[in-house]
Amino acid sequence: MTIWWLVALAVTMVLVSILAFRLHPFLALLSTAIMVAMLTTPAQLSSFASARLAEGKFTDAEATAFVGQSASARVADAFGATAGSIGIVIALASVIGGLLMQSGAAAKIVDTMLRWTGEQRAPEAMAAASFVLGIPVFFDTVFYLMLPLARSLRRKTGKNYVLFILAILAGGSITHSLIPPTPGPLQVAAFLEVEIGAMLIAGLGIGSITSVIALAAARVINHFVDLPLRNEDGEEIRPETQRLASAGDQSTEIPPKPPLWLSLFPIALPVVLIALGSTIKSIYGSEAVAESELLGWILRLGDKNLALGLGCLVAFGLIRWVPNDQRRKVVSAAIASAGSIILITAAGGAMGKMLYQAGIAEVVGSIAKGFPGLWLLPLAFLVTTAIRTIQGSATIAMITSASILQSLATSGELPFHPVYLAMAIGAGSKPISWMTDSAFWIISEMTGMTEKEALRTISPMSAALGVSALLVTVVAAAIFPAV
Repeated sequence: MTIWWLVALAVTMVLVSILAFRLHPFLALLSTAIMVAMLTTPAQLSSFASARLAEGKFTDAEATAFVGQSASARVADAFGATAGSIGIVIALASVIGGLLMQSGAAAKIVDTMLRWTGEQRAPEAMAAASFVLGIPVFFDTVFYLMLPLARSLRRKTGKNYVLFILAILAGGSITHSLIPPTPGPLQVAAFLEVEIGAMLIAGLGIGSITSVIALAAARVINHFVDLPLRNEDGEEIRPETQRLASAGDQSTEIPPKPPLWLSLFPIALPVVLIALGSTIKSIYGSEAVAESELLGWILRLGDKNLALGLGCLVAFGLIRWVPNDQRRKVVSAAIASAGSIILITAAGGAMGKMLYQAGIAEVVGSIAKGFPGLWLLPLAFLVTTAIRTIQGSATIAMITSASILQSLATSGELPFHPVYLAMAIGAGSKPISWMTDSAFWIISEMTGMTEKEALRTISPMSAALGVSALLVTVVAAAIFPAV
């Protein structure tokens, strides 16, 4: 079977399994990986092994053993390699996020930003807080945390409910697609062989600028859509009910929260360590780092697993603010949540590796030659957007797109750093959020939006996020190609 028929069959199988048969993404991706592995011909495997042998990545014995491996063994190896690469990071980030949420540290960050900015700049504060919290906390959890604040601000001001909701998306949603340790960026970095530090620095820079631009788009959408305050059943909350709710909020005893520095430290520590390690490696080079004990220690501390481990250790300083009845549950719940994400991501990694072994790299590389320079970034964006719009999941769209386009980054022929290709893929995972996207339904149900209102607010906001991120990425690649 030719490689393009194999790619078409793989993408179709993923989409049909998830959309038509409602199969869990883990099973959909894993079964697709096995299907691709079984349909890969011995000639394709031999070609892949020969290429790896020429690159010095296989010995003669390893090349021979690889060609003789069964399909299930190759899938298992790829699954294990992916889980080993991203599993610890995702699990530790989930624990950090759980401790931030249960201890009140996340709420402390949000409250402080709102106090610094005041009601007039509340959308900016909400976007900034969502952006920071979106680094260790999954987006749906960030939205659960931030929505009561949006509702409270709507009760106080009597307007701009759409703006407050979209401000959460402007910060937290873009983080989900551009900045590790969220699963999508982690897996894209692995496929494209981009260092986590470079991914982190680029994601923070491009993501923060994108968030500012997207917030401006949110103001435009807010001008055209007026959304009343509703409960989750879609019933409008009347002014007298709002006053009672506000009075109830004021009478409720507020539990103590940890100090701001301790709330931010578990997030800032791993980010700084990873970014510092990547910067030192790029500035001084491997030889200088090997000769310097100090630089060597900094580089070791910048390892993604160790950096997240230290962040997790610091996060346990928040445990005293976690209610006694929740202390046993907080870590267990976080790890259980991470387990599902790790399985999905590892299965996606296995599928991508099977396509790579089937020869997708050479074919995509030859096609990409027709897209000179910066035009490769819109190509990556459009491929990801198409997959995202059809099947809904941003993470699966990023994994699938990166598995198809991975040879562009690993060929060494890009006129810019491969991290920009990763950013373009992340940008492409934003449009279009609509009926196939679980986040679309979470947001619309929790805010009481009708489907029509959600399509007029969430969908254009997702497009604004994606297009803004792509434009910032293209400009950054043109000005700072970093090659």
